[in-house]
Amino acid sequence: MAEQFKEQGGVATMDPPRMMRWLTSRLMTKISSPRAVAARHRKAEQARLKTGAPHRVDYFHQVEEGYSALTAQLLHRLVERYDIALHCHLVRGQEGKNAPEPELLARLARCDSALIAPGYGLDFPADVKEPTAELIAAANEILAAQSQEDFPQVALTVSDALWRADLATMSELADRLGRASPEAAEAALEAGTQKRRELKHYSGAMFYYGGEWYWGVDRLYHLETRLAALGADRQPGSQMLAQRPTADMKGARDDGQYTLELYASLRSPYTAVIFDQVVSFAETAGVTLNLRPVLPMVMRGVPATREKGMYIFMDAAREARAAKVPYGNFYDPIGDPVRRCYALYPWAVSEGKGVELCSSFLRHAFALGVNTNTDRGLRRVIEAAGLDWSAAQAHRSDKRWEMTLEANRQTMYASGLWGVPSFRLLGPTGEPLLSTWGQDRLWLVAQTLRDELAKREL
Repeated sequence: MAEQFKEQGGVATMDPPRMMRWLTSRLMTKISSPRAVAARHRKAEQARLKTGAPHRVDYFHQVEEGYSALTAQLLHRLVERYDIALHCHLVRGQEGKNAPEPELLARLARCDSALIAPGYGLDFPADVKEPTAELIAAANEILAAQSQEDFPQVALTVSDALWRADLATMSELADRLGRASPEAAEAALEAGTQKRRELKHYSGAMFYYGGEWYWGVDRLYHLETRLAALGADRQPGSQMLAQRPTADMKGARDDGQYTLELYASLRSPYTAVIFDQVVSFAETAGVTLNLRPVLPMVMRGVPATREKGMYIFMDAAREARAAKVPYGNFYDPIGDPVRRCYALYPWAVSEGKGVELCSSFLRHAFALGVNTNTDRGLRRVIEAAGLDWSAAQAHRSDKRWEMTLEANRQTMYASGLWGVPSFRLLGPTGEPLLSTWGQDRLWLVAQTLRDELAKREL
């Protein structure tokens, strides 16, 4: 099965040379450490103070993207709450290797935005279709004509009309607020996209402050925390604008009738952050946990770029710090280490230790800095999972894992998902109740399960 996916080379190689694996691992460990992050923050603040500049936050808005529709609802509140100079830029969607599944991504963004909006006190229509080219052009032309001061409020109004497919309102807004020429709007889009590229990012709904990126409403709490620590919060002590909901079952508990499927890979930084939390959640919530491992993205032909890989690893480290999860002492397990562990997975499952094996591997690779490409490292993984190293030897050439992981991948794709960690919550008869992607969606799983359990009590 693994042979069907093409070796891409470069930063997306699935089998790096030993020295490259070591160097990459040391670099990522160093730059993501709390000390390195704090040093970068101090340097950025010292540079700001030296020039007397305001707290400048750059925001990159993609009008036809669901996540940008959510951030548009918070821009004016962000400016009111924090002592910042907000600079807004229009951008195009992800491009090239940063967008391996553009149509799936756009559809997922719309569906996901509708699911998470209520948790943040925001609005986004359910089952909404992709905006028409005419509406998208009108939205960009109106916003390209606005001043930085007016952009936050106008973005909210324009976004509302766009997602309601309300051409009449859009025309009225253009008449009242002004509209740039198509050429000027294209120039604004190109300028914003180029600035984002220069700052080494690729997505819409992104905030950039002091050398660090913050994605949409999901990561805004990190930016809010940083600004508050610098004394830029005008309402210190008040609840943040984008406080992430918690995965709290609020006393509700299942009796094993519901199933939580976890799609995970052994080289995913986000999986490493959330894996043990999912296991703990399933135990607390009483749901049946069904672990469905898949190959890492680059090992199944999904392209990657250096900027995307860097952002993901740094963001995962930031999320781990916030969740107080051990993370960051990294030894890259891509390629053979992943294959060697997966070869033992069917045996571990037969021993009742499949979850423990994956948990141990992720912990050793992402938190303990163990080289899982050696027998010594793999033995530490196996024994920490409660398995016998000697007994494992008979299973090291097992190929059954390939069919299992490919079946899991196909099921994941059929659910409109292609990355990990992803979740599917299934009802008592196996009906899908929720399909969602991201380590920051466990709260959504909890909310959906709570709602379903409440229905059963009526």
